[in-house]
Amino acid sequence: MQRGAAKVTGFRVWRHRLYHHRCPVLTNSLKEVLVSFIAFLRMLDRPIVVGHNIRRFDCPVLARGLDEFDLKAEFQFAVSGCLDTLPLAREILKGRGLQSFRQENLVRIVVGISYEAHDALEDVRALQRLYGALRPTPEQVLRQSFTLDTMAEPAPKQPPAAKAKGSCRATGQWPLWKNFKQEVKVTEGPKGDTTGQGDATLIMDNGCK
Repeated sequence: MQRGAAKVTGFRVWRHRLYHHRCPVLTNSLKEVLVSFIAFLRMLDRPIVVGHNIRRFDCPVLARGLDEFDLKAEFQFAVSGCLDTLPLAREILKGRGLQSFRQENLVRIVVGISYEAHDALEDVRALQRLYGALRPTPEQVLRQSFTLDTMAEPAPKQPPAAKAKGSCRATGQWPLWKNFKQEVKVTEGPKGDTTGQGDATLIMDNGCK
């Protein structure tokens, strides 16, 4: 684990054991975690995996782990794709003069709340609220979606900024999240513990591939 990540999250590895703020944390092997994750995804009818800056950070790490155990094909079959909310927010909020597109900053400005960033559970809850507030169109979601096989390709060019005031929702936009028939709830682990570093969540696929 890199020092910067350890400083931000409070996680550290010492003598092959994981600690969170100096307290030992129960862990599972990487293969066990990946197999369980894929089994969970299969229960959700091919969802879209959503996260902030996951195209450059989380998904390459995930892909390396899946490759190590020859599980990438199973993962790809279990999901409809991945969606990065960082370029999505940049596209929707382009021209609004934002200085930072970090998730906590976007949540504060767009949603109007502050939260404990880099706590896995709070990150996911905040991202879910941010996505709902951004209200992307199906075309915007499709444009910023990718798979583990295409994530290394250049990101698509953003269209010209729309001249809109007030709401982030452009004229004629229909919020994709309203079409979802099932909501994925985030649950805590034993004793309320959550681990991990990604700002990722899941939304149900609506046929936009």
